[in-house]
Amino acid sequence: MSEAATLTAETVAQFLQDNPAFFDEHADIFTTLKVPHPHARSTLSLGERQILTLRTRNKELEWKLSELLHNAHSNETISDHVTLWCTRMLAEPDAQRLPQRVVDGLRLEFDMLEVALRLWNLPALKDERFQSTDDMLQAYVSTLQKPYCGQEGYLPAHDWFDSKPGSVAIVPLSYNAHTFGALVFAAEGAEHFKPDMGTTFLEILGKLASASLSRLSSAS
Repeated sequence: MSEAATLTAETVAQFLQDNPAFFDEHADIFTTLKVPHPHARSTLSLGERQILTLRTRNKELEWKLSELLHNAHSNETISDHVTLWCTRMLAEPDAQRLPQRVVDGLRLEFDMLEVALRLWNLPALKDERFQSTDDMLQAYVSTLQKPYCGQEGYLPAHDWFDSKPGSVAIVPLSYNAHTFGALVFAAEGAEHFKPDMGTTFLEILGKLASASLSRLSSAS
């Protein structure tokens, strides 16, 4: 069997990698070599193909840069919202008003979402609108190691909202290893809160709300 008969694309590629001087010794080949156009039924020179490839890569990099800038702006906006929410809670002198502050602040800063709050085992809490005696809710929330995101969760919580949510996020509230509440976000879209989404931001909101509401843990 001749050497030409055993020639493959892999052997040619390997030869060119092993012999970089070939490009200098046979530079004239590349000025006349024609290759298929990637997007049309025609051919173009190797140099033109390389330029086309570089343009495509540049366009991809432009899209990636645009996406990064968009994400950076979105993150900055979210950070501003959370800062304003925290400021309102810290400035509230009356601990009894904190549950409403938590809910109203989140509704104001994240107006695409509905927000509900249920609390228990907080001796100083007087506002019955936020008090929960639902043992099943308490048992469910106590099992959560992180916020639940999806279309189900604790189904009775769906009735806390004016319209049936497409998806929910249930954030457990705890302080000093003591679970005392649930912060629930409801979205119209079924894909807004998904089981595989990251929950770091929700966990931060839960910790901030928990620290603020812990002022109600003492009856004194």
